[in-house]
Amino acid sequence: MTTTTDPAGPGTEPGPSGPSPLDAGATPVAAPRGRRRAPVGTALSLGTAVLYLSLIVLIPLAAVVWRSTEGGWDTFWRAVQTPDAWAALKLTVGASLIVALINVVMGTVIAWVLERDHFFGKGIVDTLIDLPFALPTIVAGLVLLALYGTNSPLGINIAYTRLSVGVALLFVTLPFVVRTVQPVLRELDKDMEQAAYSLGASPFTTFRRIILPNLAPAMISGAGLAFTRAIAEYGSTNLLTGSIPFETQVSAVNIFGRIESDDTTSAAAISTVLLIVAFIVLIALDLFQRWSARRG
Repeated sequence: MTTTTDPAGPGTEPGPSGPSPLDAGATPVAAPRGRRRAPVGTALSLGTAVLYLSLIVLIPLAAVVWRSTEGGWDTFWRAVQTPDAWAALKLTVGASLIVALINVVMGTVIAWVLERDHFFGKGIVDTLIDLPFALPTIVAGLVLLALYGTNSPLGINIAYTRLSVGVALLFVTLPFVVRTVQPVLRELDKDMEQAAYSLGASPFTTFRRIILPNLAPAMISGAGLAFTRAIAEYGSTNLLTGSIPFETQVSAVNIFGRIESDDTTSAAAISTVLLIVAFIVLIALDLFQRWSARRG
């Protein structure tokens, strides 16, 4: 009679789940790690992006700031406070603020029409909104001068006046609010509007209580981008306004004139002031977007 011997030894009972995976030759499962290292490809891409950004943006901006303080802070402030530079800065910032406020209203209206209304030629109008992005600003100035100059076919002559500064800036900054408001308006839940109408709310109340709070972050972001773009405009303002000192000369033209006069230190000082203004606006926009995201 053949006797079968238990491999586990006498007095040992098999476990409820059978033999262990390690006994069966199975590959052991590695324990999860607390933190995984970033892939080599990700690190390489990040390094390439930072290097490219430094070469194209950060290092040139740092060079401008360094050049502006080359003669000391006294030289910096004297360059900024010269009568022509100070007048150009006030005109540039003031006109850009007015243009940004106009863009908030008219850009939102245009975005609303493009998203909510249907009319013949809507696709063409939607394409024309991006024309200031693609058109060289010097060409934009020539077009505006032909339309609103001394030989205007419309009978409107605003060339070489302060009004021409605002018109030129409005042209080049038009798409910013439109293109930031449009996606938000497209994704806005229309059921909330219909529910408000069914409860007896007027169109104005519905817009003020439901639509406007959702559009406000995009409107403010677009206005900020339009402002930062306006303070740097050169081409269109140079032609349409005539760049008359103390009258229609903006800071970008004033900076270019100083570079032509080989006064690069004062040109860098004025450029640094514009850079600081733009940087403050962009930081404020980032903080506002973060605050809006936290509030949902």
